[in-house]
Amino acid sequence: MLSKLNAEQREAAMYLGGPLLVLAGAGSGKTRVITHKIAYLVEECGYEAKNIAAITFTNKAANEMKERVGTLLQGKDAKGLVVSTFHSLGMNILRAEAALLGYKPQFSIFDSSDTFKIFSELANSGDKQEIRTMQTQVSNWKSAFISPGQVVADSAETEVHARIYARYQETLRAYQAMDFDDLIHLPVLLFKEYPEALSRWQQRLRYLLIDEYQDTNDCQYQLTRLLAGTRAAFTAVGDDDQAIYAWRGASIANLHNLRNDYSQLRVIKLEQNYRSSQRILKVANQLINHNTKVFEKKLWSDHGIGDAIRIYAARDDEHEAESVVMKLVTHKLEHQTRFSDYAILYRSNYLSRAFEEQLRAQRVPYTVSGGTSFFDKSEIKDITAYLRLIANPDDDPAFIRAITTPKRGIGNTTLEKLGSFAGSRHISLFEAAFEAEMNELLPPRLHEDLMVFCRFISRLEARADKEPCGELLDELLRAIGYEAWLYDSFEARQAEVKWKNVDDFTGWLKRKAEADGKSLLEMVQTIALINMLDGRDEVPDAVSLSTLHAAKGLEFPHVFIVGAEEDILPFRDSDEKGIEEERRLMYVGITRAERSLQISYCKRRRKGRDWALCEPSRFLEEMPQSELVHAGVHAEAVVSKDEGMNKLARLKAMLAKP
Repeated sequence: MLSKLNAEQREAAMYLGGPLLVLAGAGSGKTRVITHKIAYLVEECGYEAKNIAAITFTNKAANEMKERVGTLLQGKDAKGLVVSTFHSLGMNILRAEAALLGYKPQFSIFDSSDTFKIFSELANSGDKQEIRTMQTQVSNWKSAFISPGQVVADSAETEVHARIYARYQETLRAYQAMDFDDLIHLPVLLFKEYPEALSRWQQRLRYLLIDEYQDTNDCQYQLTRLLAGTRAAFTAVGDDDQAIYAWRGASIANLHNLRNDYSQLRVIKLEQNYRSSQRILKVANQLINHNTKVFEKKLWSDHGIGDAIRIYAARDDEHEAESVVMKLVTHKLEHQTRFSDYAILYRSNYLSRAFEEQLRAQRVPYTVSGGTSFFDKSEIKDITAYLRLIANPDDDPAFIRAITTPKRGIGNTTLEKLGSFAGSRHISLFEAAFEAEMNELLPPRLHEDLMVFCRFISRLEARADKEPCGELLDELLRAIGYEAWLYDSFEARQAEVKWKNVDDFTGWLKRKAEADGKSLLEMVQTIALINMLDGRDEVPDAVSLSTLHAAKGLEFPHVFIVGAEEDILPFRDSDEKGIEEERRLMYVGITRAERSLQISYCKRRRKGRDWALCEPSRFLEEMPQSELVHAGVHAEAVVSKDEGMNKLARLKAMLAKP
């Protein structure tokens, strides 16, 4: 089973002598090590699958690991194996131990849009930037285990945020809800306060494998330390050269601190790269060596020397987009490749516009990372609101969305009276609706409409953990008349698309519930943690436009990194630590490339109606100049736009001939 691994990978897969850190360079096969180690633990070491947990950061990575482990075990019992994100693991811990924290197992999970609304109401503000700043501040406090009462108010703004933080926590508790930070934050508090709960989970998860360890924040680090306990049976896999998420709370120090926290830590380096040419790796290695390092490593490959790295200087941003797209299309025609073999990577989303325009002009299909998530579509949120309410009637945001979509004669006046009464009694809207006093506060017809809705939810709630998920979903959609409401509310084509999305969503829920043996109640919490439907992540034959951050973990035969200029990459106002992270970001971009790489920058860039002069990124000077070929406005033989278009037309005509 381990014969296909190289020597270092095999050593990492077989090492069980204590805590292990696997320093896995880009493209070095870290997922292979994790999956083979799981199979080795089960087949050779007597571990039961249910006592192993592999933790990563995305559902896509978790699903890939599950599939690979299933193939390796070849049908052997993998029942109970935990392969999940940190948030999914935290959710499962909290669901099992909810009573200790005063929650019910069917607590709601609020996403950023739910919490945004709460912060807006608490702050009585419509300023989106102010609310986002507040969300970030509270998230940082939670990650640092600072309670509302422990906040040190060093400014008037901080004092306001601290007060809202306290009220926000009270609101979540009243709704029997948790936000994403709570899914990591609360398990840590739980384990510190209730040793018996910690002991249960340490006995259940006897070996841990943690992927992308450099991306953990303080909460995640503490959670893994608690679960590992004194036994310290874990393998952490990470790469300090790819730590690019400090802006969202990740701490590269967690990788370095392992040596301090575990004196017996074993370190194994994976330096053989299975992705890129030697020349690409030479450029990447020399660039990243300008950073301060705790762990030294040097990537190498046996894929051959490869093409020279092309550095292209464009006159301006329009010229940069034209030249990149022209070179991409010409290369595809000459080499008969697929559009999906190409990626255009950039530091910030706004840089994509010029490239989208040029790709459309050349009729080149493309995809853009960071588009609207399937689960963020309004029609999916509408149906999800009903499911959340069935699982947790105290979920007030879900109550308000469900009772008003489709409209059923219950308007703002009714909701205001219901809300005022619920607030005075410190109960949820749903509970307040059943109080006798509401019969006196509302006209008979409105009260009856309210009760019809609430009794309907109560009936579904009573059946949700007993009857098949699919049957309940079908009954729900028929009862609320959602399809008819869509066609009454939107143009036919738009309504058709929305209903197709609902059909896809409910179809996926049914299949997932049946495959995993889960009830509707259990599926509701799962929905909040899923980014994309199974089967919706097939790669189309299209050029990928992506930020460098979103491209991490991906690979492409041919890569164009654009906008390599000071104040863009590296980002403006970066301090010394920031420059090192920006350098790691460039390193990540370079190591996405398998065969060819072009990095471009502009001499000037449009800022509103004016032009601003640009300086090439300092990172270009830090690369081995012997491996670079410069072209563009500084090169003597520059192909004009007309000449380039003529060449492209000749190529297309030649390839079109029978």
